Amino acid sequence: MNLSQEISDDLKARLVLCQELHEGFERERQALNSPENPLLFEFHKLRKKLLPALTRSLDALRRHRVNWQNLPHEERVRHPEVGALLQQNQDMTMKLILLDRENEQSLLRRGLVPACELPSVNRQRPHFVANLYRRQGTAAT
Repeated sequence: MNLSQEISDDLKARLVLCQELHEGFERERQALNSPENPLLFEFHKLRKKLLPALTRSLDALRRHRVNWQNLPHEERVRHPEVGALLQQNQDMTMKLILLDRENEQSLLRRGLVPACELPSVNRQRPHFVANLYRRQGTAAT
């Protein structure tokens, strides 16, 4: 099997994993938005099962992107589906991150996240570090 085919097969498998996670996150969002108290243990089990696989697949995705970019232009032109699969995987990963963050916010609003699992306050302030450096720089002068 050549490298292009291997990358393509791996990306297709990763896309299936991401779609499975996306469906689970969508079901979790619907449950969190329902008026009755949702049974969240099912979603917790799904996360525990699939998120480690997603992390491993992200590492593989990075390697595939580098390997794909290192292939000769002629080889990449012969397999345009790989570029499309790379983009689909990247788009799906962003959807997963956004949906997971929305679900996390819903859990936080309901008070269903243990205190030790609360996200950093500075995560909601994307320019926190830059502002901190700027303040430190002006204080030193």
